[in-house]
Amino acid sequence: MQISPFLFGDKIMNERTADPILTTEGIPLKVSLQKAERRNKIRATLLVAPLLFFILITFLIPIGDMLLRSVDDSYINTVFPKTFEKYKKWDRQGLPSEELYKTMFFEVKEGSGYSIGKATTRMNYAKSGWKSLLKKSKRKFKKIEEGPYKEQMIAIDKRWGDMEYWKALGVMVDPTTAGYYLNAVDLKYNVDKEIVQQKENRRIYNHTWVKTFKVSLLVMFFCLILGYPISYLLSTLPLKYSNLLMICVLLPFWTSLLVRTVAWMVMLQQKGVFNNLLVMANVIADENRFKLMYNETATIIVMTQILLPFMVLPLYSVMRTISPNYMRAALNLGASPLHAFWKIYMPNSVPGISAGCMLVFILAIGYYITPELVGGKDGQMIGNWIAYHLKTTLNWGLSAALGAILLGVLTVLYWVYNKLVGIENIKLG
Repeated sequence: MQISPFLFGDKIMNERTADPILTTEGIPLKVSLQKAERRNKIRATLLVAPLLFFILITFLIPIGDMLLRSVDDSYINTVFPKTFEKYKKWDRQGLPSEELYKTMFFEVKEGSGYSIGKATTRMNYAKSGWKSLLKKSKRKFKKIEEGPYKEQMIAIDKRWGDMEYWKALGVMVDPTTAGYYLNAVDLKYNVDKEIVQQKENRRIYNHTWVKTFKVSLLVMFFCLILGYPISYLLSTLPLKYSNLLMICVLLPFWTSLLVRTVAWMVMLQQKGVFNNLLVMANVIADENRFKLMYNETATIIVMTQILLPFMVLPLYSVMRTISPNYMRAALNLGASPLHAFWKIYMPNSVPGISAGCMLVFILAIGYYITPELVGGKDGQMIGNWIAYHLKTTLNWGLSAALGAILLGVLTVLYWVYNKLVGIENIKLG
């Protein structure tokens, strides 16, 4: 008689003996299977762990640090903790009391020069002049032995008697702030911590945001216009010709970005190759040479050439999968070549268009090296301001806020794209 196992409760039983089925080692089969499954899960986790660790270290932690820096305003509170405690009790109806002056005096006099210098950088963002005031005062305070401190501080520098300087401290009282985000869109806190517009000569970021999206969209559009026919040729030509053309497409990847950008600078300047050819061909007069450098036009031209391969490769990988029989069938059924292309070939290439456009747009919107070299004042994008504040002004809070806004905008655009088109429709071949 054949014995067949069946499930009884949570045990695998044998019809004749009603005992659990055992493995050759004498372990119940169910327990053995559970152990094997657990080992497989541990093995899979260990295989994935290095990649997860790499993503955590190089991606998630830096983004988290950037988001924290964009709202962090706690450092100055650690440098002047007692001053800010007294400051919170000030009614702002007149100059602060002697007690507040005394507290500030001792924290400046006894504080570390490095810590105070770092704090004054932040204070200068709220009110220009704090850095020079505290640097001068720290030297003078060493000569003061006893009070009253208020009159002596004002005698050292009249700015200690300026209400605007004391009120400016009010925007730094809280350990967190939205001031960096306000600054990133040409707004700020005034001395009463009300949101107001920046002065007209300091309203630079909104214009730069608009320019950044405009340039990115134009670069994406021109890459699509130029990349589509190239990809079509690559996918339809015989293999020996398409391989040669593919080498030409990939050639920029083998050349330094800096070298390519400098080459464009040589070509586009007013006495450069392009203008010289137009003058030699009598297309333009010598005095009417085009101004193609250090403006938005130069940024668009050079970025289009640099990012073109990122449009061609996704398009080509998708077009290679489109059977030529589709077009031949449409032509045999009476469609014109243009109509067949528009109705048959183009819809099948949409996944490649989607992938290429998204890839080029995301790369373009964060570009800063090329605009820095060829864009001049008119061709700079938001990435240039992020790099400027990181390296020059050391305003990391504002750099983090600009980066966080850029990340948020891209996330929203990605979400909208997914809702309208569907991210699952993006294909790379």
